Amino acid sequence: MKKRIILAGLSVMFIAGSILTSCTMQKPTEASKAGITKAAWDKVDTTAVDLYTLTNKNGVVVKISNYGGKVTSWVTPDKNGKMEDIVLGFDSAKKYTPAVPYFGALIGRYGNRIAKGKFTLDGKTYTLATNDHTNHLHGGNKGFDKVVWTAAPIVDSIPSLTLTYLSKDGEEGYPGNLKVTVKYTLTDADELKIEYTATTDKATPINLTNHSYFNLSGNPSNTILDEEIQINADRYTPVSADLIPTGELKPVKGTPFDLTKPVKIGAHINEIPGKPVGYDHNFVLNDSDSTKLHQAAVVYDATSGRQLEVLTTQPAIQFYTGNFLDGTLKTNDGKPINQHTAFCLETQHYPDSPNEPKFPNTILRPGQTFNSATVYKVSIRK
Repeated sequence: MKKRIILAGLSVMFIAGSILTSCTMQKPTEASKAGITKAAWDKVDTTAVDLYTLTNKNGVVVKISNYGGKVTSWVTPDKNGKMEDIVLGFDSAKKYTPAVPYFGALIGRYGNRIAKGKFTLDGKTYTLATNDHTNHLHGGNKGFDKVVWTAAPIVDSIPSLTLTYLSKDGEEGYPGNLKVTVKYTLTDADELKIEYTATTDKATPINLTNHSYFNLSGNPSNTILDEEIQINADRYTPVSADLIPTGELKPVKGTPFDLTKPVKIGAHINEIPGKPVGYDHNFVLNDSDSTKLHQAAVVYDATSGRQLEVLTTQPAIQFYTGNFLDGTLKTNDGKPINQHTAFCLETQHYPDSPNEPKFPNTILRPGQTFNSATVYKVSIRK
């Protein structure tokens, strides 16, 4: 039996793997409409992929595909009861072309950037794809967002979807056969809980996250600049021009990165150096206890009344304001998706940690188990 240990910043109480073979999908009744359903969705190359619809007792609906674990839709009411989609996504897998910047996707083997696509581990240097200029981003040319996962719909007291994937030794340049399990659960408290578990047969870096793009107004034609954000982080990791951390942990006080109290996203966005304008930075959370969920961020949209709370076991969060969205991509009804019309809050370890020994450990070794969890909770602010 493998030994289970606790990695600093990489462990939590949730276990997601033991129920995979015994659970079956339950079709929701017409009365409650709660549950999970499966539908043939599309083909990726020649592989058929499915779309799973999770519905809770409140009528909130989240759709997830086993293609890249993508959250394609999240329909929830505003303060007047109007049901609207609060994430960017498409109604066809074919629309998720390489030009689409990770809408709703699972990210791995290593989320965020690794400088120059290289790292040294146990005396050996590994070379990864440089798919973000000269750097490695979000797992490479074919990261976890572009593979077909094995899906197991689950209904216990609430609907869940478990996805599994074996990332083989050498895939995208990473060492080790990495077995990954991700469990999505839509609770009756209008939470989307995401639990990650992984094991490996060789030492490897790992940094798993979800890359959903949110617009709490429910209308992607609106910018997010008037939405209020608070991030519970007194420090952040400054970056170079190509968004690689300098290795410092810098106080946010007195900078545009001070989001410790609620502030409109657009209040100081033009003060951030670099082009295109916007936030794309890693915030070091004040609470980094990996054994429990802690609040990382809260976003509020006054027009709709919707509030998004993010809780995680991870030590950091990447706040991104859709800086590279330029109107080229279109919504399902043909409207352009413009700059600053969505934000991402990606719970994570620090970028480029394999090359920064002072950053929290992201190396998973044989006999260890990686566990983390994140909860996105939507509510109406009273």
